[in-house]
Amino acid sequence: MIAASLHILAHFLVPGVVARLAFRPAWKHAWLLMCATIVVDLDHLLADPVYDPDRCSIGTHPLHTEPAMAVYGMLLLVPRLRIVATGLLLHMALDASDCYRQALY
Repeated sequence: MIAASLHILAHFLVPGVVARLAFRPAWKHAWLLMCATIVVDLDHLLADPVYDPDRCSIGTHPLHTEPAMAVYGMLLLVPRLRIVATGLLLHMALDASDCYRQALY
């Protein structure tokens, strides 16, 4: 339960740090946009069960696949979508770190 709570918290704290470092002076706007990318988790609704704390979302859910991540990477090239792309890639990195943690234990 603690790991799941920390994982969710990281989805809001890490974008805040990145926004402060990379998107000054509009860091608050950037932080909110990056936090909004948590909607990518709507693809979890396609899974059965919807939530499984022991399931790695990378490669399991459609918006958490390598092709999707490649698209997120390409979105970095579009200036107007750069903040959203950064948020999506941070989200994938955080989910991947959770998968790594699960594999260790």
